[in-house]
Amino acid sequence: MRVALVHDYLNQYGGAERVLEALHELYPDAPVYTSMYEPDAMPDHFRTWDIRTSFLQRMPLARRFHRAFLLLYPPAFESFDLHYYDVVISNSSSWAKSVITPPETLHICYCLTPMRWAWNYREYLVRENLGRPIRRLLPVAIHYLRMWDAVTASRADRYIGISRTVVGRIAKYYGREADLIPPPVDARTIPMGTEQGDEYLVVSRLVPYKRIDLAVAACSELGLPLTVISDGRDRARLEGLAGPTVRFLGRVSDAEMHAALASCRAFIFPGEEDFGIAPVEAMAAGRPVIAYAGGGALDTVVDGVTGRLFYPQNVTALEDRLKTFDPTDFDPRTIRDHAMRFDTRCFQEAIAAYVERAWDEASTRTVARWERAPV
Repeated sequence: MRVALVHDYLNQYGGAERVLEALHELYPDAPVYTSMYEPDAMPDHFRTWDIRTSFLQRMPLARRFHRAFLLLYPPAFESFDLHYYDVVISNSSSWAKSVITPPETLHICYCLTPMRWAWNYREYLVRENLGRPIRRLLPVAIHYLRMWDAVTASRADRYIGISRTVVGRIAKYYGREADLIPPPVDARTIPMGTEQGDEYLVVSRLVPYKRIDLAVAACSELGLPLTVISDGRDRARLEGLAGPTVRFLGRVSDAEMHAALASCRAFIFPGEEDFGIAPVEAMAAGRPVIAYAGGGALDTVVDGVTGRLFYPQNVTALEDRLKTFDPTDFDPRTIRDHAMRFDTRCFQEAIAAYVERAWDEASTRTVARWERAPV
């Protein structure tokens, strides 16, 4: 099979890019089509890949302020010529699924989520500090993008969702059925902890929708030690909310993060994510997770076995859970064994089998149509 990979943009490194890495490892000869690529923002090994960008790559400031160019992404992805490939796999949370492929090409969309900030626009608006002019103009653009997103949903032949929540969104917004394959987590590379510490832990980009404010407020109110790893534009606000028991470490090395995971009392995951890789990494270290009962956490955290869930999504509910939490109720080996179900190897085996099966089925249908065609 001649395979091509399509990705939204390569100017920041996160969970979506980890999925792309696992896909590229499966199909190392596959070129990667993307709107823009900033080599300095990505791991060095990306420089060895065949990365093909759109006209946005040549536009001044687009790689730095990519959100400001949102109305140009549709023509950017529609401009790619993919006629050469047997299989196209789009790794998409917004734009990549909209590529146009020939009828004989099988297009599989690995959907991280339907354009969440467009379909859940009001939820995002509440927590974003946007000026009045932008608040007035943005709904017009969002309306257009919702229409575009729904129309272009038909361009993929098959959908794979990363969690039950995402599978449900695909059905609701796109009217399409989707299969479920969780995203890859490098669980095997994370050492299991041997000694439990006293600190709770958060590892997350510090942006409003992640709801790190709930963990900061709850631990500050209860006087519980909390360590926050990573950085983001919401850091200053969160530091203003924090009491003396909360510390912010910013970005740390993988070794430092693994050490923090292995020794924490528990990992706190207060946001509603499409999946959530960080809590699975904590479980790979044998540590329990305290998570909001929504989104991908419902697929990864087994209440009472690998952690505890809290509901509703507010400070009081999280405080109540923290007051009764006892880490000795959980077996680290059981927690780690559960996390291994989400390891990268499992993802790659599932994807490889899925693509092979889908290609065989598509080829069989093509032959059947050819045999029925009038001479």
